[in-house]
Amino acid sequence: MGSIFLIRHGQASFGADDYDVLSPLGMRQAQVLGAHLADLGLHLDRCVAGSLRRQQATAHLALEAMGVADLAVETDEAFNEFDAEAVIRALLPELLPQEPDALHILRNAAHNRSEFQRLFALLIKRWHGGLHATAQTESWAAFVARVDSGLKRLLDQAGSGANIAVFTSGGTITALLHLITGISPAQAFELNWQIVNTSLSQLKFRGREVALASFNSHTHLQLLKAPELITYR
Repeated sequence: MGSIFLIRHGQASFGADDYDVLSPLGMRQAQVLGAHLADLGLHLDRCVAGSLRRQQATAHLALEAMGVADLAVETDEAFNEFDAEAVIRALLPELLPQEPDALHILRNAAHNRSEFQRLFALLIKRWHGGLHATAQTESWAAFVARVDSGLKRLLDQAGSGANIAVFTSGGTITALLHLITGISPAQAFELNWQIVNTSLSQLKFRGREVALASFNSHTHLQLLKAPELITYR
C-alpha cells in the first residue's frame, strides 16, 4: 500500500495585514518537521502543495531540512484552503443581531483570540449547514467536491507503494476526514480545531481505496519540549 502524508502548513501571520505568510515560528516548525522526517528515513516519491504561500513555503522549508530540496513541489489548487474571509463576509450580517460585537471582535482577532474562535465556529457551522448569503461564496459542498477531485487525481497518478507528501491546510484535511471516514461535517470540524501546525495525518491507499492511518501527529514538535511550537493557526 502507498501512503499520503497530509501536512498542515506552519503557523501563518494571524492578525496581520496578510495572513498568508509564515510567521518566524511557522518557518521554524517547517524546518523541525523536515529534520524529523529525515531522521525517520522517510523517502518521498512526490510532493504536492496547494498554491497558497503558507503551503508552498512550508513545503520548501521542510524539503530543504530533509535534504531533498531538489524534489519538485507540484502545485494543485484543489488542496487550497477554503476562503475563510469570504465565508465570514457572507454570513456575518445574519449573525450580527445575536452578536452585536462580532464585527469589532473579528477586526481585532489577534487581541480577541478566544472570542474570535467562538464566532468563527458559529459561522463555519452555518456554512457547512448550507447557509450562504451570496452565490459567489464557495459552498461547503463545492469545497468538498474540489478537495475530492484533488484526492482522486493524486490517487490516479500514484504508483503502487508510493509515499506522497501533501502540504495543505486544516480545512482541506477536515474535508478529507469527512470524505474518507464518513463522519459528519460537524464532527469533522470538531477535529479541525485540534489540528496542529505542521502536523501529519497519514492516509494509506491501494488504487482508489483510502483509509485513515493516523491523525494530527506532531511528535516532531513535542520532542523539543517547547510548548510555544505547538500552535493552531
